[in-house]
Amino acid sequence: MKITYFGHSAFRIDTGHSSILVDPFLSDNPHFNGDVAAATEGVTHIALTHGHFDHVGDTVDIAKRTGAKVVATFELAQWISKKGVEAIEPMNTGGTARFEDFSITLTQAFHSSGHVEEDGRVTYLGQPNGLVFHFDNGPTVYHMGDTDIFGDMALIEELHHPKIAMVPVGDRLTMGAAVAAIACRRYFDFETIIPIHWGTLPILDKDPQTFLEAMEGEASKVVTPKIGEAFEV
Repeated sequence: MKITYFGHSAFRIDTGHSSILVDPFLSDNPHFNGDVAAATEGVTHIALTHGHFDHVGDTVDIAKRTGAKVVATFELAQWISKKGVEAIEPMNTGGTARFEDFSITLTQAFHSSGHVEEDGRVTYLGQPNGLVFHFDNGPTVYHMGDTDIFGDMALIEELHHPKIAMVPVGDRLTMGAAVAAIACRRYFDFETIIPIHWGTLPILDKDPQTFLEAMEGEASKVVTPKIGEAFEV
């Protein structure tokens, strides 16, 4: 299985059978300098944590071009459908959807979700979520989405035993580095931790260094992949 990080919260996961995009904020992502069409060629699924612009990103254009199924909480999936995307997979918190060689479970996330329309109105797009991916031939992956720490992270560990985690550390819009480190160390037994949601907006921490320091004796678990370069897990 290969994972490619595109910066912010955006990832591509290739299983050999399926190719999944997570929160494909690419065109306006200052960390991503590649070609969107090339980076998303052959994708089969797009999984969204919530409806903010920096997570929905290029979803509509990519889905229309590739025919990828868009997996999202119910309200967000319906909103995406109204944009002309035919293949949607609506879900809600706690539910699991099964696909060819993997499944997605939506977990809680403590955040918000909405889209600012051109007239300034905010469209509510359902509850924000984390995403747990169970693969037939690969480790379980937990993308926390945008969230604060919460005690029921312990239940996510108990139910899913994720080994790879994408963890927001940039502060201001999510938990900050020190709190994210507490979440990882107290509630989980991760093997690989990828810090996300940093450096792409002026109000976010510029890098994950504080998170690395806060991880103390477990800093060896933290991986900061090069943007756009796939790595094997």
